Amino acid sequence: MQYADLKSQRKNNVAWRLLTSPHAPLIASFLYQVFILPNQRSQPFDILCSKLDDLIFHLNQGDEKDAFPKSASAYLDDWAGGSNAFMRKYYEKGNDIPQLDLTPGAEKAIEWLQTLQPRQFVGTESRLLTLYRLLQEIVQNTEQDPEVKIAELEQQKHEIDQKIARIRSGITEDFDSTRIKERWFEAEDTARKLLSDFRQVEYNFRSLDQEVREMITLSDKNKGDLLDEIFDQQDYIHDSEQGKSFSAFWEFLMSPNRQEELEHLTSTALQQDALKNIEDANFLRYIGFSLLDAGQKVFQTNAQLVEQLRKYLADQAWLENKRILEIVRNVEKSTLALKHQDMGNLPRDFFHVDQAKVNVHLLMEHNLFSPKRKIKLVRKAIEEIEADVDVSILYEQQWVDETELRKKIRKLLQTKQQISLKEVLEIHPLKQGLAELVAYLNIATQRKHTVIDDTATEELVFTKEHSTATEHELLKLSKRVAQIPKIIFSR
Repeated sequence: MQYADLKSQRKNNVAWRLLTSPHAPLIASFLYQVFILPNQRSQPFDILCSKLDDLIFHLNQGDEKDAFPKSASAYLDDWAGGSNAFMRKYYEKGNDIPQLDLTPGAEKAIEWLQTLQPRQFVGTESRLLTLYRLLQEIVQNTEQDPEVKIAELEQQKHEIDQKIARIRSGITEDFDSTRIKERWFEAEDTARKLLSDFRQVEYNFRSLDQEVREMITLSDKNKGDLLDEIFDQQDYIHDSEQGKSFSAFWEFLMSPNRQEELEHLTSTALQQDALKNIEDANFLRYIGFSLLDAGQKVFQTNAQLVEQLRKYLADQAWLENKRILEIVRNVEKSTLALKHQDMGNLPRDFFHVDQAKVNVHLLMEHNLFSPKRKIKLVRKAIEEIEADVDVSILYEQQWVDETELRKKIRKLLQTKQQISLKEVLEIHPLKQGLAELVAYLNIATQRKHTVIDDTATEELVFTKEHSTATEHELLKLSKRVAQIPKIIFSR
């Protein structure tokens, strides 16, 4: 920590800039409420704009007295603009509404502010045991002497046998409420840091993607050298300690047995009396969903890099084909130029004529003269009339976003093991009528963990908000009833 380094970080580091911003309380509290607390990876710009507008209005009406004169959208653009922004503004494929995501630097600043809040108690025993266990693992897994390893395993076996004997004799060593809470808080802190690390890994892959785009745009190297340089950088990230750790973590998490074990452990732990009144207990209860969501974003970022390389290769192939065509055209032009030169001046024997050839053009081969037809142009004024065409049908087309419907189902499954389609529609009523219901049915047929019971039926009652003049009389009814097989979504 040198003076020059700290001075540069104070100017360029995102976390430091957030803490020294005059609006730091507003920025940190708002980002915490919309990203950290609900554990959301990204949010649409319009939703954040509405939430920030409500917060600014409430603050300006209170003690602040017009301390925030700008509009909510202007503040969001300021916080998401520049090279050292607090949020990243981007567009998802097929969506024209920008998305906002928290940057790793801003998340670190908010985490540091959270450490300033007083804790219920500071656990030291569990951290000391964790420190002891980690050092023990390092020593045991790096020991080269087989005799020492066998002695350590025999010692562990002896300790386990003693524990079994005590349990059989009726002596148990259960944790008290303090130890249970202490280890729960440590597990919660570890999980939050793990989610924060996902943003850093995603940021590293995104930086690599940006560097690759710049290299492709500015580089004058041939395709082979450029691809070697790109793959070297990608391999460097994958082979780095952070990349290897993430790959091992993802393989561990993607195991179905591990997912079930994690869910079983959290649900069993929450049944303890010491954790019944714990705050924010659902964070660890659904940590598996949060980790999968965060990991999916990392892989999406990596997929963008692969797609960029694929486009580059396709463009290069097109350019090479174009170059080949240019060479062929140059050869043709050179051939035509040689054609008009005197045969004696040619540098080589370019063409042979085996026999003399006389071009004969008979008189009867010529066509007779035919006069051109005269075309008469009639000038007629064009009158403008109003076309009697019903264009309202063009504005009545509906498009159902299945991605948004899948998000609703996935969010409801975070609090329930399974849920029926009827229950989903009771919480999120149909807004686009039959088209939206058909979209739900399409999702049910494509989704793996979905049961369609043809032996049981459900009646879904829904209303239609709009009707068109071109619809059939039966379709204009405002209230409709649909009978469908019973559909159950599960995790």
